[in-house]
Amino acid sequence: MSQDNEQDFIEKLETGIPGFDFLSEGGLPKGRATLIAGSAGSAKTVFACQFLIEGIKKGENGVFVTFEEPPKAIRKNMRGFGWKIKQWEEERKWAFVDASPQPGEKPMVSGEYDLGALLARIEYAINKYKAQRVSMDSLGAIFSHLEDSAQVRSDLFRLASALRELEVTAILTAERIEEYGEISRFGVEEFVADNVVILRNVLMDEKRRRTIEILKYRGTDHQKGEFPFTIISGKGVVIIPLSAIELEQRSSNIRITSGSHELDNMCGGGFFRDSIILVSGATGTGKTLMVTEFMAGGVKNDERCLVFAFEESREQLFRNATGWGVDFHQMEKEGKLKVVCRYPETTGLENHLINMKDIIEEFKPNRVAVDSLSALERVSNLKGFREFIIGLTSFIKQKEIGGLFTSTTPNLLGGSSITEGHISTITDSIILLRYVEMYGEMRRGITVLKMRGSMHDKDIREFSIDNTGMHIDKPFRNVTGILSGTPTYTTQNEVDRLSGLFEEGV
Repeated sequence: MSQDNEQDFIEKLETGIPGFDFLSEGGLPKGRATLIAGSAGSAKTVFACQFLIEGIKKGENGVFVTFEEPPKAIRKNMRGFGWKIKQWEEERKWAFVDASPQPGEKPMVSGEYDLGALLARIEYAINKYKAQRVSMDSLGAIFSHLEDSAQVRSDLFRLASALRELEVTAILTAERIEEYGEISRFGVEEFVADNVVILRNVLMDEKRRRTIEILKYRGTDHQKGEFPFTIISGKGVVIIPLSAIELEQRSSNIRITSGSHELDNMCGGGFFRDSIILVSGATGTGKTLMVTEFMAGGVKNDERCLVFAFEESREQLFRNATGWGVDFHQMEKEGKLKVVCRYPETTGLENHLINMKDIIEEFKPNRVAVDSLSALERVSNLKGFREFIIGLTSFIKQKEIGGLFTSTTPNLLGGSSITEGHISTITDSIILLRYVEMYGEMRRGITVLKMRGSMHDKDIREFSIDNTGMHIDKPFRNVTGILSGTPTYTTQNEVDRLSGLFEEGV
């Protein structure tokens, strides 16, 4: 029999943990033990509880063996996720095997620990509750009193063999000392378990970033590398498998309005319905105004519109819209507009992504605006920020939603930004807003830098803002260096001279 055929016989049990079953290409190998290793605070206990809870939802009972925290503490800690463990115990769907240290109990020393008695208790609970899933948290508490690594390995083999004989799918948690050092504290756990999954909670650039990696999956395939995950109230562990993103989105030729007739003309007839548009400019150049007009244009065409604002409050956005002749209050009353305002620092970037996806799924908008991406840079490192951008834009495109994102340039007269560097390659359209200094006066300029799949205006046009919104005028003439932030005025005589030289081939 070939190796490929042998792999087909390793049946997998869907965990139900969001993202993990894709990452593991089907779930955990059924009837085997999986080691979940991670440092303190990496969500090992949450993962172990969630594994049982998702099983209960599918009619599979579970046994939780605790060696550190007493059952009372676990019930209390998990209540924040909405998990009613006490109720499941009463319904005989969840059973605790309490091996945690009792108050006043003396520490055990080598030779005193009776693994046989513990295995008997676990086997009794599995048979009594007809459990199919088992979580053991954590192995380190069992073996911390054993000095002999050979005995640790022997006891671990005995434990894994007993679980295999009982035909249950098990999770065993173990603590690590370093995020990228030894797999587990005792250095032998990973050699006993059939599968090893690592949870990390790394501090990078003064910010925490959680990742999960399947290190070993004996005899079966899985996704390789680290993937970001987060912990959400009411959900638990949520993994964001970026490898699930595929470039298979359909492209629409249907145009939608930007909300500005002049800008639509510059873009060759408007934006494509499922395009991602980046609007880049310094503070005060009109980015939020473009978001407002984009929303107003959608509502006018009977589309559902959603705004995520990370810089201004709801009151400011509505006041600004009113100042430009747009009534956000009326749009909301009609159920055509939803405005969500949050400060970036309220949670991590992964949590923002999950929350935004949930709101999009619930509201089902035709267009989405994010104002601004630059504000979200503050709560993540560069890698996390890029993962956020990819995750959000791909999700929007898969839903065939038009998305408009704003980005703030680092100086008033333009220049590239970190945000643009991460999103520009995956956008369909880029619109630049710039200040132009001419004869001691500040003016505003707009240009369509990129319009994928369509002809567009190449001019840099002057625009103004008044109480009715944005008004795009004629192109700047005799001015160079606008996009680089160093505008230079050239006289008409100089323009004629340079044109003559160009025609002569000089």
